[in-house]
Amino acid sequence: MPTRLKVCCIASREEATLAIRNGASAIGLVSAMPSGPGPIDEALIAEISADVPPPIATFLLTSATRADAIVAQVRRCRTSAVQLVDAVELTVYGELRLALPGVKLVQVIHVQNEESIGEAREAARHVDALLLDSGRPKLAVKELGGTGRVHDWRLSRRIVESVSIPVFLAGGLNPGNVRDAIAAVRPFGIDVCSGLRSDGRLDEAKLAPFAAAVLGA
Repeated sequence: MPTRLKVCCIASREEATLAIRNGASAIGLVSAMPSGPGPIDEALIAEISADVPPPIATFLLTSATRADAIVAQVRRCRTSAVQLVDAVELTVYGELRLALPGVKLVQVIHVQNEESIGEAREAARHVDALLLDSGRPKLAVKELGGTGRVHDWRLSRRIVESVSIPVFLAGGLNPGNVRDAIAAVRPFGIDVCSGLRSDGRLDEAKLAPFAAAVLGA
């Protein structure tokens, strides 16, 4: 099956349309974050999400870690999936399942060292998909995505091989390295944000070759 493409940091209906036209099967909508690019108002997230036709998935990126806060955000934004960019207590997954039936749960694992493999295996028992990124969640001001940095793809490949759920790969991907990333990691899908932007806007001149490389891998 072809590698899926998720285009993140979508900032408008026009950007969503552009991503879908170029083959994206999912878009990412970023809510408030401690740092990084792409946050937009929840009202705009809801507006964009409502405009996206099925079967395209809409991911709400949240830095919230309490179940009640996450549930409230998803209900306001009405996305089909919620991407947890920070670690949460294991009990949170069960609470989300009960409160948000039908909403897919995606846990971000910030791949930093061997410990990330264990984190991924544990999270995989509770969620529908993993997303491997290059943040630094232990900094005083957390980096939880959109860093433009590549992490160790050897660790990512080991995670893919050790879990039975879909895994998306993110972190510093661009038209020049995405083929190598797919060959090295063999992910279910590719997630990209900053690597396809010019002057802060989604750039079709970058998106089109990137999408062709992903979908043709």
